[in-house]
Amino acid sequence: MMSPLLAIPVLSIPVHTTSYQDACYRIQTWAIARNSCYIVAANVHVVMMAHWQPAFGKILQNAVLVTPDGMPLVWALQLLGQPQQTRVYGPDLMLAWCDRAAALGLPIYLYGGTEAMLAKLIANLEQQFPGLKIAGCHAPPFRPLTPEEEAMDRERIHASGASVVFVGLGCPKQEEWMARQQGQLQAVMIGVGAAFSFHSGVVSQAPRWMMRWGLEWLYRLATEPRRLWQRYLVNNPMFVALFSFQLVKHWLFVSRPKL
Repeated sequence: MMSPLLAIPVLSIPVHTTSYQDACYRIQTWAIARNSCYIVAANVHVVMMAHWQPAFGKILQNAVLVTPDGMPLVWALQLLGQPQQTRVYGPDLMLAWCDRAAALGLPIYLYGGTEAMLAKLIANLEQQFPGLKIAGCHAPPFRPLTPEEEAMDRERIHASGASVVFVGLGCPKQEEWMARQQGQLQAVMIGVGAAFSFHSGVVSQAPRWMMRWGLEWLYRLATEPRRLWQRYLVNNPMFVALFSFQLVKHWLFVSRPKL
């Protein structure tokens, strides 16, 4: 029996205290039971979007698991009373689950990216995880899907027999897609953002030392400035300001000893 998840509000957005091992155990339990649920790997961009857009915030609140994908959220949880919290990064969670899925014989499905990217991704995953069952893949068009197209995609995934679906559509498209499939797609859906780009070799990842110091944003900004400048140069300072206010309230009204 799984222990209850602890959710810590960060700017009113619930982020769960978990680890790769804990997350994989939960995914295994949900996948075997064929639960229809979704997992969000949350970074500052995701939290800020949920803070400003209540409809998107509701999507995060309905997720079965929200992991601290970025180091700022890890530090936020540590400052809010969870000193042992570590990062649960979407691309690494994908690899951790593929390793377990290969051992258990549980099939996965890849949804997102392009056909060329998926071909490279599948080749890399099969080489890294011998025995991994990739039941199918699909690269949907880069436009809003019709209800009929979404229904066809669900039927395709169901027919594959996959119990876990990795969704690489980018934020907020992937979270919105997963929320629409909840209750209709009998599988665990995991939004992994740029993981398809990273693990296919199409886009390079930041060095691990930059990740540990929370500087991954700087590396990505340098590689994709036109696409990412607003995300990092606007969202990051706003997050620091808003979370600082939350932290002061936490220290004053929660951490202060009762007299």
